[in-house]
Amino acid sequence: MKFLKIVSVALIFSFSQLSMAQTADEIVSTYFENIGGADKIEAIQGIKMSAKVNQGGMEIPLEIIQLKDGKQMTVINFQGKEIKQGVFDGETLWSTNFMTQKAEKSDKETTDNMKLEINDFIDPFLNYKEKGYTLELLGKETIDGAETFKIKLTKEPVLVDGKEEENVSFYYFDTENFIPIVAHNEIKSGPYKGQMGESKMSDYQEVDGIYFPFSLTQGLKGQPGQAITLDKIELNPEVDSEAFKFPEEIETTETPKN
Repeated sequence: MKFLKIVSVALIFSFSQLSMAQTADEIVSTYFENIGGADKIEAIQGIKMSAKVNQGGMEIPLEIIQLKDGKQMTVINFQGKEIKQGVFDGETLWSTNFMTQKAEKSDKETTDNMKLEINDFIDPFLNYKEKGYTLELLGKETIDGAETFKIKLTKEPVLVDGKEEENVSFYYFDTENFIPIVAHNEIKSGPYKGQMGESKMSDYQEVDGIYFPFSLTQGLKGQPGQAITLDKIELNPEVDSEAFKFPEEIETTETPKN
């Protein structure tokens, strides 16, 4: 009798876990249906976002480009200059140093981790099973006054100081519209290492039949973040591949005067 009770509890637990997994999958499926359909999203080859950030009362325009083959960059227009940040051509990751205004390559570990993110275009949940990602529904949680489904997304491990570490993010899907409004992920490097990063998404608008968030806020969990307001989104833009290449410095040698 005791054995049967143990088996019954085990079966109930296993069916409960299966139900949770199915529910998480249904939430994501409904999300894609609500924003335009997974097929339409998968057909996107690139995206260009024109946006602005408010820094000390000054609006700074920027342009964010992401392509399906992994190429991406952010171009900041500041005081008449174009400053490129987070530029990736598929192999080399580089940014412009704000102080020296020279291009600097990222280290190998950061670059290797960036290569893993190629799978996340245009949405990490798109074909997540084929990517080897897993979902887990952790229940409901109220975020900024809204009831949400909390979903744990586990992706490929990332390298931190030469060692593989778990790569986990937590997404909060609005229970009314089934769209993500907040995402949390642990910061793995830099001055904020170990703290929880937070991204907020709102003001979803339609672009060519697909809905995207036009208001983004990024920062640390529990602290005011940097607001990014999108003015325009262009799908499948034509972008010169040369724009992503690292600008090799030209060494000049002066000829001694006689």
